[in-house]
Amino acid sequence: MAPLSLGIVGFGIMGERLVRTAFPHPEMRLAGVWDPSPEAAARLEAAAPGVPMLADAAAVIAACDALYIAAPPAAHIPLARAALAAGRAVFLEKPLATGLEEAEAFVAEAEAAGARAAVNFPMASSPAVAQLSAWRQAGAVGAPQRLEIVTEFGRWPRGWQSDAAGWLARRAEGGFTREVVSHFLFLTRRQLGPLVLHSARVTYPAGDGAETAIEAELSAGGVPVTLRGGVGRIAEDEANSWTLTGAAGAIRLRNWSLAEKLEPGGEWRQAPDALPNEAMRPMVLRGQVEKLAALTRGTPQSLATLREALEVQQVVETLLRS
Repeated sequence: MAPLSLGIVGFGIMGERLVRTAFPHPEMRLAGVWDPSPEAAARLEAAAPGVPMLADAAAVIAACDALYIAAPPAAHIPLARAALAAGRAVFLEKPLATGLEEAEAFVAEAEAAGARAAVNFPMASSPAVAQLSAWRQAGAVGAPQRLEIVTEFGRWPRGWQSDAAGWLARRAEGGFTREVVSHFLFLTRRQLGPLVLHSARVTYPAGDGAETAIEAELSAGGVPVTLRGGVGRIAEDEANSWTLTGAAGAIRLRNWSLAEKLEPGGEWRQAPDALPNEAMRPMVLRGQVEKLAALTRGTPQSLATLREALEVQQVVETLLRS
């Protein structure tokens, strides 16, 4: 089967990461990229020699079978609408939009049209998450009793995100709750069921800066969930954990990619094939591209749906208004 063509709008951190770690790929070829940044063309040539930097987003849409939208959030839905109208499949970064009303309207119209669209929550293709699911199916947790999510950062944005600090550090579109906590809420939704936010407390700095601390109580499929996160309380760049405890034991995902199980003696033991995030990321993103090819062809896959992404965004935005 001939490979499909992928176009990318937005060649910042996420666009470049996908190109460098997931390509070349047997299911898809890169058709072209567009980014308004003057430096983007040089970075594209270094990452994927020969892939053209096209004139604008419309040219990318015309050249591809599927469009990956890795631009800042305000551009997500306008670009997605244009691509879907042209008959393309769409793969969006999160959040869907900067406002809930716009996101809700878009998801409703996309679902009504049967649009081929999905959102890039990489945990949908994570081997570590697959290990957590296998442990649960084998009875390592039993009936879930509680879940704890912790996300901590030495600074925000993280050092490798400095080029996007102009919007990531601002309250309107950025912040670690949207950028990081949303991934763990997606995982929670997939593992346990619908999310309900019961209470939250958010700390903001003066001005228009993004949040510096959060605390929240939620439930997922009826299971109690505690969430906390903050900036400036650890020395390292970041540390995170997702810990599910049940009647038979506990499992956790630590620092994005380390699946661990609580042993009877009280020690956490990593899965035998556990890898640090830097080593696992190429596997995850190649899996995402494989599933995007399936989405484009109209065959079954397990990427995050628009509805799942909307439910996560609804919780996130309600939390941030608390």
